[in-house]
Amino acid sequence: MIRLAVRVAAADAEAVLAELLELAPGGLEEREVEGGAVEYVLYGAPGEVPDLGDVRAAAGDALVEVSTSEIPDDWSERWKAFHRPVDVAWRFRRLRVRPPWEAPLEGDGIDLVIDPGQAFGTGAHHTTRLCLELLLELEPAGALADWGCGTGVLAIAAARLGWDPVLACDWEVASVEATRDNADVNGAPGIAVTRADLRREAGPWAPTVLANLVPPLLLEVAVGMTRPPERMIISGLLREEASEVAAAFARHGLREQDRRHGGEWAAVMLAG
Repeated sequence: MIRLAVRVAAADAEAVLAELLELAPGGLEEREVEGGAVEYVLYGAPGEVPDLGDVRAAAGDALVEVSTSEIPDDWSERWKAFHRPVDVAWRFRRLRVRPPWEAPLEGDGIDLVIDPGQAFGTGAHHTTRLCLELLLELEPAGALADWGCGTGVLAIAAARLGWDPVLACDWEVASVEATRDNADVNGAPGIAVTRADLRREAGPWAPTVLANLVPPLLLEVAVGMTRPPERMIISGLLREEASEVAAAFARHGLREQDRRHGGEWAAVMLAG
């Protein structure tokens, strides 16, 4: 079995991930490594992994290193061990995001099952976890929109917490399909999922918006915004990028209310 590892600059990691998923639609491992980089890993038999030239082209200027190595045949079990449950709690609210083979949440709380073989991960990345932490502290109040929904972790969590209606969008076809599939599996089939290019059009409006996106896209969203939500959680940010992006939304009357950090990453709560 071949292990192909791609290390890229953390600031460009989310954009590179979108390109890599075109080469590896079955999914990738993701982990932070030293030197402010993110490593994506995929596995396959000889001849099944993407061509190194294609991988380098997908990573572009963000590439730090790409390497291949042979690994033992028990790689599938080790891959499962990499994907661990994510547990988030605030006061009386508890939520677990887990792959199918991990044990469900015990006691009261919300248990979400996300297949890591689908697009954009299981929710274990700091950016998603930080969004979930801030979301749990809000009282569900009407409609909520998730801009850039990935596998739908945030949208599904919001629906299960009681937000209604929940609107989600993403440009990637795989993400739209994954969100719909995961919503059905997790008892939230009413989520309205659409395809939208946030660089050129506004996402579905709601009083509360979640936007776990790369900083350049968040800045473009802020520039093109014509109808600000009442409150917004933004993430996908390195610590040093958070203030600049928050300031872009402040021009629309959305002021920083709270900020959370995890590793090198940050999420910010904004409100008008």
